[in-house]
Amino acid sequence: MPLTKPNQQLHRDLKEVAALLKWSGVDLAGMAVRLSELGFEAEARELLKIVTSFPDAEDKLAGYADEVTAGDITRAKAE
Repeated sequence: MPLTKPNQQLHRDLKEVAALLKWSGVDLAGMAVRLSELGFEAEARELLKIVTSFPDAEDKLAGYADEVTAGDITRAKAE
């Protein structure tokens, strides 16, 4: 069964946020390298600690998007 328009939008939103998170992680990792090169080792380590949590969140969002496609998660209109 095809997805309803609200569910299509939900699926797109979840995929978009996952992609944004991935690219943010790449950018933040690059910033951590630059911080390290400038001698801000502690700050770089803290930033990398945050970035390492991103892949799990990306996987969760992708899983939710798959559940929307399967019809397990749906978006209902607000009452």
